[in-house]
Formats: sequence, structure tokens, C-alpha cells
Amino acid sequence: MTALFALATAVLWGLADFGGGLLTRKIPALTVVVVSQVVAVVVLGALVLATGAWHEADPRLWFAVAAGVVGPVAMLSFYKALALGPMGVVSPLGSLGVVVPVAAGLMLGERPGPGQFAGIAVAVVGIVLAGGPELRGAPVQRQAVVLTLVAAFGFGAVMALIAQASTTITGLFLALFVQRVTNVAVGGAALWAQSRRGVPALPEGTGPRILWGLLPALAFVGLADVAANGTYSVAAQNGPVTMAAVLSSLYPVITALAAFAVLKERLRTVQAAGAGLALAGTVLLAAG
Repeated sequence: MTALFALATAVLWGLADFGGGLLTRKIPALTVVVVSQVVAVVVLGALVLATGAWHEADPRLWFAVAAGVVGPVAMLSFYKALALGPMGVVSPLGSLGVVVPVAAGLMLGERPGPGQFAGIAVAVVGIVLAGGPELRGAPVQRQAVVLTLVAAFGFGAVMALIAQASTTITGLFLALFVQRVTNVAVGGAALWAQSRRGVPALPEGTGPRILWGLLPALAFVGLADVAANGTYSVAAQNGPVTMAAVLSSLYPVITALAAFAVLKERLRTVQAAGAGLALAGTVLLAAG
């Protein structure tokens, strides 16, 4: 069950990242984050009301609040790093966040077998290579590296925190709702601050009507992201966190494959090799 839900997480996160990347070509990244999360809040709020999940409120929800604060900071750091570039270095470095939940699992007493350790090592190398790291070209700015490492730590911290926020399915609905409300509050505050500095929330000459046309895509990004958090939580609670974290972090492979299938972007040799190693690591983990 752990492997199945973790791989589902990778697919959902990979497709959400791909969709979010396409949307940021039309509207600012922060607007994509806030609007997509508002959609998620509405859907999760309905689920909480329908299932009576609010009755399961307990101190564990503070983990969800923390995840909700860290998530937008990580995402904005990542987008800023991508803007500074080069993207081919920033993207694979961002996937190193897997180290955080893996370390958390080891601290909680998990002891993977030799085959699983080998699978973790192979999969992590594959994940990094699947991003297509640029070994030549423009030098990487120090600020871009710092921002990317902040983002990576943040992404990994969200994985670790959301896994601790609930113990039941209905409790998970409530935890995800709290997380997304916090996301919207933090992202909305940042969007308001940007607007006060003269940075428009929407492209000039468009207005709110552009959001209506993009609403289905925004909804998909928001709901895929929240579903990925949910499937990851289930994976981490029903098996080794180390396995759940590594398999879930295969999402860069999914994003690269989606770009290849939809945008006809050619996979570089290093990306294809990374995808193969990630698959080999997955097999080793599942077999262990």
C-alpha cells in the first residue's frame, strides 16, 4: 500500500507542477498559487462539513498550520530561484528536499534493509538527474543556490509535517483544509504586499476575466496538489517513511515525461538516464 500511494503522490505532484508551470506563462506564479489553493479550500471545506471532520480537531493540527506556512515560502523561493537560473541546475537541486523526510524516518527508528538503502541511493540520484542538470553554460548565482536549498528544505519539511497532522482519513481532510487555509493566508498576504509595491497580480490589460478562462486549469493544479499531500500522508502512515518519501519524490520524472508528451520537449540523455535510475531504485525499494 505504501508504494502504491507514494507513486500516486509522485504522479499527482508531477502533473500539478507541469500544470502550474504552464499557467505561470500566462499569469504571475504567486497568483497561480493563491487562486489554485482557494479552489482547494472550497472543496476541502465541503468535505470537512460533509464528513463532520471538525470533530477530530486536536493539537496535531499545528503540524498542518506549520506545513501551510512553510509551503508557500518554499514555493516562492523555488520560483525566484528558477527566475535567477539556470533552470537546469535549480530544478534538480530542488528535489533534494527528499532528504528531510528520509532523515525524519531514520530518526524515528526506521532501519531500511540493504536492498532498500541501495534503492534509496539509486532513486535519489535518478531524481536529480531526471531534472536534466546543466553541467555547462551560465554560472549559478549564489542567491539562486541559497533560494533553491531553502525551497528544497521547505518541500521536504511539508512532507514530514503533513504526515504527522492526522491519524484518520476524516482527520486528514481537516488537516489538509487547515493547511490550505494557511496557504491562502500566507500567499494572499504576499500577493497583497507585492501589489502595494506596484507589482500587478494579473497581466496588464487583462483583469479578473482571465482567471475565469483559466479556472479549470487552476482548479486541477490546486486539487492535484492537495490530493498528493493526502496520498503521501496515507503512504507515510502505513509504511516506512523513508520508502514513502523517496517514491513520492519521483515527481520530477513525471513532470519531464509530461513535457515530452504534451509539449514535445526532447528528453536529454541525462534525463533519460535519470528516469531509468529512478525506476530501478523504485523496484529495489518495492522489492525490499
